[in-house]
Amino acid sequence: MKTKVNKTQQVLNHLIENKKIDTWKAIELYGATRLSAIIFNLRNRGFVIDTINKCVLDRNSNVCNYAEYILINDENLLI
Repeated sequence: MKTKVNKTQQVLNHLIENKKIDTWKAIELYGATRLSAIIFNLRNRGFVIDTINKCVLDRNSNVCNYAEYILINDENLLI
C-alpha cells in the first residue's frame, strides 16, 4: 500500500525540485492553504528558506502583496 504524503512533505519536495513556491502554486498543486505555516515548520526543522515579498496588480488593478519562498540550503538535505 502506498503511503500518503502530507502537505508539508509535498511542499518540501516542490522546493527541492523547483527551488521556489508561492501561495497560489501551493494551493493549485497541493491544496495547501497555509503555506506560511508550512514554511515556518520547515524552518524549525533546519531548512533555510528565504522570503521574497512580491507586489502585483490584480484583474481590478488593486495592489496585491504575496510572498515567494526560496529554498537556500538544498545540498546534503536529510529528509
